[in-house]
Amino acid sequence: MVAKQKILIVDDDVNIAELISLYLTKECFDTRIVNDGEEALTVFEQYSPNLILLDLMLPGIDGYQVCREIRGKHDIPIIMLSAKGEIFDKVLGLELGADDYIMKPFDSKELVARVKAVLRRYHPVSKNQKANSDIKCVEYPGLEVNLSNYSVVYNGHAVDMPPKELELLYFLASSPNQVFTREQLLDHIWGYEYIGDTRTVDVHVKRLREKIKDTGSWSLATVWGIGYKFEVNG
Repeated sequence: MVAKQKILIVDDDVNIAELISLYLTKECFDTRIVNDGEEALTVFEQYSPNLILLDLMLPGIDGYQVCREIRGKHDIPIIMLSAKGEIFDKVLGLELGADDYIMKPFDSKELVARVKAVLRRYHPVSKNQKANSDIKCVEYPGLEVNLSNYSVVYNGHAVDMPPKELELLYFLASSPNQVFTREQLLDHIWGYEYIGDTRTVDVHVKRLREKIKDTGSWSLATVWGIGYKFEVNG
């Protein structure tokens, strides 16, 4: 029997949390509900979920801090939930490492579709799988991006990246000097199910640039008014 995927639901609104649990249980997910940030951090280690649905406005430690602490140690997918619609909240959540963002009130089918889409994109790889898989890797001077085992080595040092940052970097670097629009990148990395805006791409590129710096032989270049490309010289 295939084990059910586990979803940790973190929301101080008991009614909403139970409703989410009901939606996901009907889709054969195993769920656990917690109602505050401190409990979320404790239960996370015990429960080992495949994905976290994380409300932003929590008593005590808020969702931003919970996201920051979990992302500092793990790359488990995180979808943030909030009734707040300001672009600042979306960008901050993404900058902290969230994989998606859903605003309340939400449609049950959309919620389930987002959860399934994020889980499809997240593929943790075991050591045996790494050894036996077809290697998907691009290399440039000082940079190696390996999609097979989700690793990045920059100037001889491993760089921690959430899955979608790495996927975006690999996608661009595997097609050097090809220009992609923000819409194309959003569609390819986040999928057609993702109902987001192109600012999401900008946020992830910004985070990539903070972790890896352009060199004389390659750069993560902005094509103004269009999108981005991985520019290779020579």
